Amino acid sequence: MIKTEHLRYAYQSSKEDNIKFVLDDVNLSIRPGEFVAVLGHNGCGKSTLAKHFNGLLLPSGGTVYVSGMDTKLEENDWDIRKTVGMVFQNPDNQIVATVVEEDVAFAPENLGVPSPEIRRRVDAALKAVNMYDLRRHAPHLLSGGQKQRVAIAGVMAMEPKCIVFDEPTAMLDPKGRQEVIETIIKLKEEKKLTIVLITHYMEEAVRADRVIVMDKGKIMRDDSPKNIFSEVKFMKNMGLDVPQVTELCYALAKAGIPIRQDVLTVSECADELMKLL
Repeated sequence: MIKTEHLRYAYQSSKEDNIKFVLDDVNLSIRPGEFVAVLGHNGCGKSTLAKHFNGLLLPSGGTVYVSGMDTKLEENDWDIRKTVGMVFQNPDNQIVATVVEEDVAFAPENLGVPSPEIRRRVDAALKAVNMYDLRRHAPHLLSGGQKQRVAIAGVMAMEPKCIVFDEPTAMLDPKGRQEVIETIIKLKEEKKLTIVLITHYMEEAVRADRVIVMDKGKIMRDDSPKNIFSEVKFMKNMGLDVPQVTELCYALAKAGIPIRQDVLTVSECADELMKLL
């Protein structure tokens, strides 16, 4: 679905001799239907990487392919942006209409989709994110989590094959975060969409098929959540946390208690503690 080859990117600098690459020789491949979480501290390049996945940014060096299409070729822009949709941090910046269903219809209208097909897409998208009952409500009266689900429905109405979520839960409370993550999991499982999730929350990354850890514009790790989060010392050195239960098992193991260190969920942790008891 998405492939980068020796991707480099530098923001414009007034000093030509002081070019700093935000992305430096990034090579990765994301398969159709895969759920990939991207982690890293602020400034590591993960949001810049996300914006390359649908051509919002173009490489300073190397190449990005979306379904085999080179993002640098202008004639591919239309098809790339129909293939990869994006959901950003602040839902208020993505909502453009005064009625929920009109907002979801905005993108397909601009794509020139016929009216009966727009109606079908809007209804299907709102049902997929559990917002159909609120389709005639005003977006500004919704909670943060509900607004973000409307934003997701708006992207879904374009029927992309991949959705990139750039820290979609950063501005939400725990309940809103849970709503959005459950929606993302549902889309992945039921719609077979490719999902790329940029996040600061380790509990969200646990749900992914793969976790990519970035630092200083480079990919430092690319592996399963179990393998990534069992490297507690490495994650701490990267300025990142691990799930609380993983940290608990790590501390117990350091204290000499024989316990698995690749535990990711509360139920897994409970099972391991029961074995010790």
